[in-house]
Amino acid sequence: MTGTAARLPDGRLHLQEGPIDLVIGAEGEGEAMQQAYGAATSAFDGLLAGLAAELPLLRAPAGETPAAVQGPVARRMVAAVQPHRGVFVTPMAAVAGAVADHVLAAMVAAAPGLARAFVNDGGDVAFHLTPGARFELGLVPDLAAPALAGSAAVGFDDPVRGAATSGRGGRSFSLGIADAVTVLARTAAEADVAATLIANAVDLPGHPAIRRGPASAEDPDSDLGDRLVVLDVGELSDPEIDAALAAGAAEAERMRAAGLIHAAALALRGRWRVAAGDLPMRISAPAPRSEGRRRRP
Repeated sequence: MTGTAARLPDGRLHLQEGPIDLVIGAEGEGEAMQQAYGAATSAFDGLLAGLAAELPLLRAPAGETPAAVQGPVARRMVAAVQPHRGVFVTPMAAVAGAVADHVLAAMVAAAPGLARAFVNDGGDVAFHLTPGARFELGLVPDLAAPALAGSAAVGFDDPVRGAATSGRGGRSFSLGIADAVTVLARTAAEADVAATLIANAVDLPGHPAIRRGPASAEDPDSDLGDRLVVLDVGELSDPEIDAALAAGAAEAERMRAAGLIHAAALALRGRWRVAAGDLPMRISAPAPRSEGRRRRP
């Protein structure tokens, strides 16, 4: 097998290769957990190489005609971004969620006795539930300084099987200034791309306290090319924070009305906006105000 596989002290499975880092949990009767972990390991083997082979297509903006990719994860990525093709977005916006969806699907197919399972790819999570099972997700108000400040509970009857968080300070560049945007959707890939685009919409264009630069200058391989990404955010007034969050919340509500997501929670400098419909997303405490931070390496 390419990459590494190890069991964690609490029984979960850890799979890692290059930038892909999965923590996997499974619960079930009999041999279900072992079958699921075996299927996850098999599905992970060679996954990164398959994505690398199709990287030029996956870094190209979504257009009217879906990219003709071949791999199962690549196809999930392309399908997730197609509904958003009216704005600049590449299939790479869905990569972490698509990997989680793919590995989870292999687990469920191999182990019908699973009661509950999840695949967490760096905070983007795909999960499987059976009647009576629930999954609780923590809400992080700042990706640059992770600390839980709320939660969202999903049950078997809810239409959500994926969650993702994006924003400035995460693993990828952002065009906006959100500290964190968490999205609940039908799949992790769909949540991943939506979280990216909603985080981009949390913004104050032209604000002098926001420093931007070409993505290509920070990372020559970025799928964003020369587009200006946020590098640092200085002092913002409370009305300015509210205005930026309102812009992102409007985009979240548009996606929710279009059936692309089911809920979203947006955070900036300790202030929140929630678009949740009938799904409860509880903000348990205000997050501390944070000064501008650079993207983590």
